[in-house]
This record gives sequence, C-alpha cells and structure tokens, in this order.
Amino acid sequence: MSTTIVDPHVATEPVAIRAWCEGRMVFVELTDGRIVGFPASRFERLKSATDTQLQEVRLELQGYALRWEELDEDITVPGIVAGRFQLPPE
Repeated sequence: MSTTIVDPHVATEPVAIRAWCEGRMVFVELTDGRIVGFPASRFERLKSATDTQLQEVRLELQGYALRWEELDEDITVPGIVAGRFQLPPE
C-alpha cells in the first residue's frame, strides 16, 4: 500500500503558460487551467502604453513573470493572481 501526504503549507504557485492582450485587457492562462485578466489601467506603465506596445507581452522566468521590453515593465504572475495592482480601479 502506498500513501501520499500533501503538506498544504508547501503548495506550488501556478505559473503562466500563455499571456495575451485583447484591447486594453491583459490575460494570463495558468498551469492550473485558470485564465486571469486585468485592465492595463491597473499599472502605470501599461496604462500609458499604446495598444501595439501592450501586444508585445511575453513570459519570463519560466512563466513566473510577464515582461514588456519596450515599456521596461515586469509583473509577477503570483501578484496578478493575488490581485496586487499599482493603481485602483477606474
């Protein structure tokens, strides 16, 4: 007989497997199957970015962060999932 014990204090955070923008919304698909979206206006640099600049999002650090090279902006996936944004909702 085999027993598996899962320690709830040693949970792994989901990471992103895909990121994209639709209009002024940024979406992230996570390894656990969820899709999380947020308005670009919740981050200072993304708020002032053009639609073309927003489209240039890429995954970094094995899905742990989003990166916009031209904007010099990095946002962590755990921060997005936890709802930690720079700016209040408009």
